[in-house]
Amino acid sequence: MNAIAEFLYNILEAITGIVKNHGVSIIIFTTLMRMVCMPFDYKSRKSMRKMQLIQPKLNALQKKYANDKQKYQQKQAELMRKEHYNPLSGCLPMLLTWPLMIAMFTAMREIANEQLAMQAFRYLAGDPNPIMAADRFLWIKNIWMTDSLFTPIAPDATSLQMLTKEVWQKAYAMLSEEQLTAITASLSAIDGAVLDFSTTDAMQLTVANIVSALQKLDGYNAAVATVPGWTGLNFLLFSITLYQNFNGFLVLPALAGVTQVLHTKLNPQQNGQEQMAAQNNDQKNSMSNFMKYFFPILSVFFCLTSNAGFALYWVTSNVVTGIQSVVITKMLEHQDKKKTKSEAVEGAKK
Repeated sequence: MNAIAEFLYNILEAITGIVKNHGVSIIIFTTLMRMVCMPFDYKSRKSMRKMQLIQPKLNALQKKYANDKQKYQQKQAELMRKEHYNPLSGCLPMLLTWPLMIAMFTAMREIANEQLAMQAFRYLAGDPNPIMAADRFLWIKNIWMTDSLFTPIAPDATSLQMLTKEVWQKAYAMLSEEQLTAITASLSAIDGAVLDFSTTDAMQLTVANIVSALQKLDGYNAAVATVPGWTGLNFLLFSITLYQNFNGFLVLPALAGVTQVLHTKLNPQQNGQEQMAAQNNDQKNSMSNFMKYFFPILSVFFCLTSNAGFALYWVTSNVVTGIQSVVITKMLEHQDKKKTKSEAVEGAKK
C-alpha cells in the first residue's frame, strides 16, 4: 500500500473509531474525499461550459473550411486563443484526482479484507458476536459482504481464499493472546493445522485449514446455510444461491444504478458532450446514448460483485457529486450573468 493509500486508510480508521460504525464512516469519508476533489471538478466543469459556448463557432469554422483542414486548424487555434480556452483545461484537473481515487479504493479494499479475516478469526475464537455492531449498517447485516439475497452474512470459503498473505498477516497481528489460544484449540481438530502466514504456500494451507475448522462450527454453518433447492441455479450468465441468512435486499446495487442515471443527468460535462454529439453526426450521438445507459448498468454490476461497503461508497459518491454538480452549475450561471451584465454596462458607456 503506497503512502497516500496508507494515509487515507488511517483517516478512515480514525473516523470509524469516532462513529463506531463502518457504514457511517464510509459515508463521511466519501463525502470528505468528494469535497477535496470539488475544486478540480469546478475547473473541469468551467472549462467544459466554455467549450459549449464556443462550440457553435467551431462548427461554423468546420463548415466554412471543410475542404481546407490546415486553414481550419489555424482558425481553430486563433479562436481558442481569442476565447482564452485550453482544450487540456477540462481533462487535466480530473486526471489529477485519479491518484487520490485509486488510493482511496486501495485503502477501502485493505480495510474490507482485514475485517473479513478478523471475522473468520472471531468465529474460530468462539466470539458470541463475530460480526460486530460496527459491521452492520441499516438493513445490511455485514457490510463487508454483498448487499444481496444471494450472499451469506459470514465470509464464505471463496471470500477467504481470495485474501492475500499480507492481509492475513496484518489480521493475525491484531489478535489477542486469548483469541490465539481459542483459535489454536479450534484448529486442533485438524491434523497438522497451524497458523502460518509466512509464505504464500503456508498461507494457502492455513486458510484451507481455517475454512475446514469453520465448517465444523454450528454458528458458522448457520450463517452460511443455503435454502434447499436454491443452490447453484443458473440464471442468464450467473449462477445464484439463495441463503437462509442472506446479507441484504439488493438495495445498494439498485440505488447505484438509479443514482448513476441521476448523476449523468445532473452532470453538465456529460450533458455538454451529448449536445456536441447531437450537433455532429449520428454515429457519435449513438455512442453517447450507449454510454449514458452503459455506466448505470456497469454500476449495478460492480455493486453486485463487490462488498456493501464499496456499494455504499459508490452510491454516496454519486449523490454527493450530483449535489456538487447542481452547486457548480449555479455558480457558473451566476458568473455568466454577472459577466454579461458587466459587458452590457461597459457597452453602454462606450
